[in-house]
Amino acid sequence: MIERLGLSPATAPLEHQAALWVVLGLPLLLGALGAVVRPARTWPVVVAGMLPLLALGWLFAEVAGGAGRSAVTEFGPLTLHWRINGLTLLLLLLSGVIALASAIYAPAYLREDVEASSRGQAWFWPLLGLLSSSLMLIWLAADLLLLYIGLELMGLTAVGLMLLPGKAEALVAGLRYLLLALVGSLAFLLGVALLLGAWGRLDLAGLAEAAEPGAPLWVAVALLSGGLLLKAAAFPLHAWLAPVHASAWIPVSALHAGLVIKASFFIALQLWLLLVPAAALAAWAMGGLAGAAVIWGGVMAWRSVKLKEMVAWSTVSQLGYLLLAFPLLVGTGSAVADLAWQGTWLQLAAHGLAKAAMFLAAGNLILATGESRVEGLAGASRRFPISLLSFGMAAISLVGLPPSMGFTAKWLLLHAALAGGHWPWVAVLAVGTLLSAAYVFRIFRYCFIEDAPEYEFRRVPLGMDAIALLLALAALLLGLAAAWPVTLLRGAGGEP
Repeated sequence: MIERLGLSPATAPLEHQAALWVVLGLPLLLGALGAVVRPARTWPVVVAGMLPLLALGWLFAEVAGGAGRSAVTEFGPLTLHWRINGLTLLLLLLSGVIALASAIYAPAYLREDVEASSRGQAWFWPLLGLLSSSLMLIWLAADLLLLYIGLELMGLTAVGLMLLPGKAEALVAGLRYLLLALVGSLAFLLGVALLLGAWGRLDLAGLAEAAEPGAPLWVAVALLSGGLLLKAAAFPLHAWLAPVHASAWIPVSALHAGLVIKASFFIALQLWLLLVPAAALAAWAMGGLAGAAVIWGGVMAWRSVKLKEMVAWSTVSQLGYLLLAFPLLVGTGSAVADLAWQGTWLQLAAHGLAKAAMFLAAGNLILATGESRVEGLAGASRRFPISLLSFGMAAISLVGLPPSMGFTAKWLLLHAALAGGHWPWVAVLAVGTLLSAAYVFRIFRYCFIEDAPEYEFRRVPLGMDAIALLLALAALLLGLAAAWPVTLLRGAGGEP
């Protein structure tokens, strides 16, 4: 498992560390530039936003032909560890695409949202750049110190983005989010301190070799897991998620649901795989939480009155599928683990793209109709076909219908559960799919009411519709090209 995470001692060193620093630093520089220029048009954002993706191409070239690369940076007595492999490249690319889509969507959205304050718009760009850099730091970090720094930067910038609307409800929800994020950070920091005190090291590869079963390890893992699951809005620590999204700007919701909560899950899963790889009983307890998340989130999404609330509760449900990685990867055989490994990261990527597209499409519908309620979408099928098409294609991936990447991911998870004889997880996948279809088709039931009265509405800019449509298409059609990300996950085309 340590090889799959790019932490093997035999990993070749990264030849040009400059590529690493360019990838981490470019979003920060572009965010600072955006604060000064404050782009009001889309094309400058497109041009500038392609630079981080080009920098990622440099990292892809560095890793091509090998199982991964590692790097060490020394600042006096401080040693920082980095790793780059197929998994981190996939996550870096996902972050770059969703951040770019949100940035391209933002200028037109901020023009259309008449309540968006000038100060809030000025802060959006540097916070977006800092959030992107902190996410990339988390994907690349190979020690607990860097992970903690990335986690804190990500959490604080996410809170800042949620507070930008400046409304009373946004401030209340954002401050509640900040309080819970700080509680999660405190638990994580206590777990890190316990590991450092017990084994005297913070690098993940070294901890995997040195950590021994016992009370200190289990208490540390419990603290780390609790803090991270709180930040990830995993059931039953999810209550803050829906209120936060209710008042957030649409591109911020797309970033948060598509990327931010995934980072905490990523850290938690790799710590389990490295520190307690045989803790099958505890992993099954996590599987129970996964099943509860899928069912409870699905039911609440089906009952939601407001559109953004439905999409937010859907996130709680979809995160349950990611939590199934714990019982399918921890303490299982190699055949089950291989399938679950591929299915988990494909599900993360599919959900990230589809959920970002769904939030953007929902934002377009809300702006166009002036209605936040699901019932206010009556007749939307004939008035806003592109927004509804984007929403529908994103929903196809969330439900897990072919040919979407969501289907491919759930198919692999289903095969893993069947191969291991884990029938409860098969039932979770089946029930979750039915619930997803129920709350999605509830939206379309209102949209296709043909005798709805002619409410006043306005057209959103074509570019806003185009961004949501492209993300939804990516989530849908990448299922046909799933061999490429699977090859990345296997490490340069070989077996993991």
